[in-house]
Amino acid sequence: MVSQKLTITNPTGLHLRPAGNLCREAMKYKCRITFDYSGNTANAKSVLSVLGACIKSGDVITLICEGEDEEKALQALVEFIHTGLGE
Repeated sequence: MVSQKLTITNPTGLHLRPAGNLCREAMKYKCRITFDYSGNTANAKSVLSVLGACIKSGDVITLICEGEDEEKALQALVEFIHTGLGE
């Protein structure tokens, strides 16, 4: 298991389009990908789970990857989030 804390810098947070982009990126990897926020956990491969998290700009999440390609997935998703979630 690998994890990293991140601050969401996308000005609109994780609304529908960036949530979908995040899920599409996460689906490229075999490992389980979740994130923790305010004591709750969301599945990064589920748009409904990501939207339900209600993550806004400036919120801090802990991205967690568990499985065979976990390190590659974490590195790619951290970069994807830092570059604005495809927006």
